[in-house]
Amino acid sequence: MTVPGTLVLLRHGQSTTNAAGRFTGWLDVPLTTDGERQAAAAGALLARHALLPDIVHTSIMARSIRSADLVLNTLDRSWIPVHRTWRLNERQYGALTGRCKKEVRAEAGPTLYHHWRRSLHGKPAPLPAQQLTRLRADPRYATLRPDALPAVESLADMTARIAPYWADVLAPQLLTGATVLVVAHGNSVRALATVLDQLCEDEVLGLNIPTGQPLRYDFDHAMRPRVRGGTYLNPDAALTQAELVAAEGHT
Repeated sequence: MTVPGTLVLLRHGQSTTNAAGRFTGWLDVPLTTDGERQAAAAGALLARHALLPDIVHTSIMARSIRSADLVLNTLDRSWIPVHRTWRLNERQYGALTGRCKKEVRAEAGPTLYHHWRRSLHGKPAPLPAQQLTRLRADPRYATLRPDALPAVESLADMTARIAPYWADVLAPQLLTGATVLVVAHGNSVRALATVLDQLCEDEVLGLNIPTGQPLRYDFDHAMRPRVRGGTYLNPDAALTQAELVAAEGHT
């Protein structure tokens, strides 16, 4: 029986809206110079751990695509198959999209702000109708039904859109013994971890995903994680960066 392969989850490098302390959601923004360095460093870290991906999956957002390209360039593996899917897109933050996190926290109060950002079921007001219409006209989503594109999402909504991709695409590839790299976003990685580790709501609240830090998952034959929560390749750096994510909007 083939031993299941290794899954590596990677949040893209720092984006311009990350650096500005804003909710990004489905805005398509580039990486900062630091973000590009983070992505290249993630590739070097994968090389040091002999984790050479056979297949890569990204969202259809520029920051995810660019991060994956930088990782593969660093590994000299730009020739491997790359799959892109909207199911790995960042969370749709609705009316919070583009807004300053510090301002939102001041207006809404710390309890509601934390509920919107980190709970399983919290969600803010939906994206205004005009902006949603523009999003649905984007050629990247031309093959989807208009009602498939959300006006706002909770993390529970995200797990519902990501779970089928895990079951139908990622898990079967891992069962062949492949090393699979997923380069996505803070909340899409949180949602995938929620599915893999069967996290409860309290556990979800404390889950913060750092930019540019590879997270490794190995599985038993039943496709259960051998280490719940996975293992960061650089745990000290990941912890420091995760604490910064948790503190966003507080200062």
